[in-house]
Amino acid sequence: MANTKSAIKAARKAIRNSARNQTTKTRLKTLGKAVAKAATGTDAEVTRAAAIAYSSALDRAVKSNVIHRNAASNHKSQYAKYIFAPKK
Repeated sequence: MANTKSAIKAARKAIRNSARNQTTKTRLKTLGKAVAKAATGTDAEVTRAAAIAYSSALDRAVKSNVIHRNAASNHKSQYAKYIFAPKK
């Protein structure tokens, strides 16, 4: 348990931030799954829209320090193959 007043405040802040970060991370996972699911379909525009929404959410998560910018970049490059892949 925290012993000092500042440590007690920091512990409260950590609980608040972890709750906020968890909602953001859950949303990112949901959007990533939506892109993967849309990529299996035949409509390229739906896939593109889902990928753009995922990319935007990643950028917002980086801006609020939920995930590292390099991690977001890796995710975006992996999902770029869904956007630019030729549809059969």
